[in-house]
Amino acid sequence: MPDTDATKRRRTVSWVVALSTIALVFDGYDLVVYGTVLPTLLADPAQLGALSPAEAGSLGSYALVGVLVGALAAGSLGDWIGRRRIMLINLAWFSIGMGATALTQNVTAFGVGRFVTGIGVGALVATVGALVAEFAPPGQRNRLNAMVYSGVPAGGVLAAVLAIVLADAIGWRGLFWIGALPIVLVLPLAVMKLPESPRWLASRGRLEQARALAERTGVPLAAEPPVTGRVGFPALASRALALPTVLLGLMSFAGLLLTYGLNTWLPKIMQDGGYGEGYSLAFLLILNLGAIVGGLLASLWADRIGAKRVVATTFVLAASTLALLPLGLPFGALLLAVAVAGVGTIGTQVLIYGLVSHYYPTRARAAGVAWCAGFGRLGGIVGPVIGGLLVGAGLGGTTAFHVFAGIALAAALVTGLVPRSRHADAELPVAGAAAHPA
Repeated sequence: MPDTDATKRRRTVSWVVALSTIALVFDGYDLVVYGTVLPTLLADPAQLGALSPAEAGSLGSYALVGVLVGALAAGSLGDWIGRRRIMLINLAWFSIGMGATALTQNVTAFGVGRFVTGIGVGALVATVGALVAEFAPPGQRNRLNAMVYSGVPAGGVLAAVLAIVLADAIGWRGLFWIGALPIVLVLPLAVMKLPESPRWLASRGRLEQARALAERTGVPLAAEPPVTGRVGFPALASRALALPTVLLGLMSFAGLLLTYGLNTWLPKIMQDGGYGEGYSLAFLLILNLGAIVGGLLASLWADRIGAKRVVATTFVLAASTLALLPLGLPFGALLLAVAVAGVGTIGTQVLIYGLVSHYYPTRARAAGVAWCAGFGRLGGIVGPVIGGLLVGAGLGGTTAFHVFAGIALAAALVTGLVPRSRHADAELPVAGAAAHPA
């Protein structure tokens, strides 16, 4: 590839990765901000009304029901109408949902706002994996996916920091208004800088458009087989994809159960364990920082030996550290264990998205990622509910941590059963397109 094409490709990939990452930062912000305000909502009925721990756990799951709906809708549409449109629509949708939630005055309206916001979150999470997979150069795919999906724990870090610094000044409503900023900060940039996937255009038979876009962006086209079979979700039910789709869905279910369960209840569990509110939020911060750093390091390993083996290893890491958390460790060791637990839970989910986004052929990629994001969010719904039931029953953090450890260990076993993909992407040139390796 001439230098000019290499430069165009680097610029294009940089914009795709940056915009996708920023979108998921706000997903992570939405994920964690509820956990940061939960102690306030539980302690002060004047905010939304009286709230029990079990009700709070259920309320936390409303957003995840929306995520499930949004992810499945994006999967249904993304393989048919393209990745870019889904991204733009749902950046606006998410922002409007966050702003509406900030205005609510009772528990019911708050739950509706969380559900609406979740639709936008689910569509974004389900779409960026397919988008990045179709722009990422070979040998960098797990790393770039990890960078993008690390936006989720980065958003969690942002939510925890802003809650510590600003909660007293702007209250929980102000924290939700911050989540509405993408409509003014991110959407205009995405309209200007986010291209459609040339590979998707080619897979839909729009070869002239695909070639023109490949020339403009410097992104080579892969040789796509003619789309004569099923497209989108129906393709997932084919003989070749049905079993791995079930197994990948179960992995995502477990990863998101652990992610949402810990992000929602870790501050409360640590407060009940005798740590002050500032310390409990600090644990949340360490959990997500560990996920970012560990997830990125693990992704480099995944590009060398394969994501499946790394995911199985990090699930085992999660099981081990979660079992250690209730043992009264010294404070420094406890912080380290929480950070490693972040790697094994949130960081593992980052790696799962990378694995899934490259497992499927283009005609089913958005549906495959959406399936794992959507079905996985059922685990995200179950996680906060489990935590709420255990805390409400007075069983505390010990039982919750042990339950989560057992789930992580079972997920490691499921990961080992996933068959090798028969749809590994190859960047073979399409005639007339920019096609040399970057």
